[in-house]
Amino acid sequence: MDAKTGLFYVFAALMLFAAFKVITARNPVHAALFLVLAFFQAAAIWILLKAEFLAIALVLVYVGAVMVLFLFVVMMLDINIDSMRQGFWKHFPLAGTVGAIIALEMSYVLMGGFREPPKAASLSNAAAGQIGAQVSNTKELGKVLYSDYIYPLEIAAVILLVAIIAAIALTLRERKDSKSQNPSEQVRVKRADRVTLVKMNPVMPESLAPVAVEKKA
Repeated sequence: MDAKTGLFYVFAALMLFAAFKVITARNPVHAALFLVLAFFQAAAIWILLKAEFLAIALVLVYVGAVMVLFLFVVMMLDINIDSMRQGFWKHFPLAGTVGAIIALEMSYVLMGGFREPPKAASLSNAAAGQIGAQVSNTKELGKVLYSDYIYPLEIAAVILLVAIIAAIALTLRERKDSKSQNPSEQVRVKRADRVTLVKMNPVMPESLAPVAVEKKA
């Protein structure tokens, strides 16, 4: 077994461990951190497969943006873990059945991919590997993305833009139970509206001085 195969088994084992902890961790913050670890291991496996662009995209997009957002949301919300556990065993049979079906489907697909290909296919794969070593997969992916799939890409960009505008509109709406600010009023504010200067004499007249009251015995 060479070093590349050994690293693959190490990364795969760590990714399986992190994925198992994601669904078994009781603390949502710990589950999100284990999911970050699983993403890093998947990125490392993609680097071993010479898919550098996918690995970098996974780290930058999912770990750097999506999971950070998840952590902020989980840490800001007051999640009642006891209420989340209610009804777990009630829905466990259905969830277990669906999970078993998904596991069987994935096993069938993966085991079919591990079968030994015929000699002609192996020779063609070797030739394709030699050609692929001389070509940048990021460049080829960009050509396909911006030529054959330009319209789906533009549609996805428009959907993301609408989602961003909708999220901003939801945060700027005024509700009775929340305090909101008007940026235009804050820009037009003057010093006299915020600061009041009060002049006081350094010495108070004797007539205005507080009179001590003696307690009667």
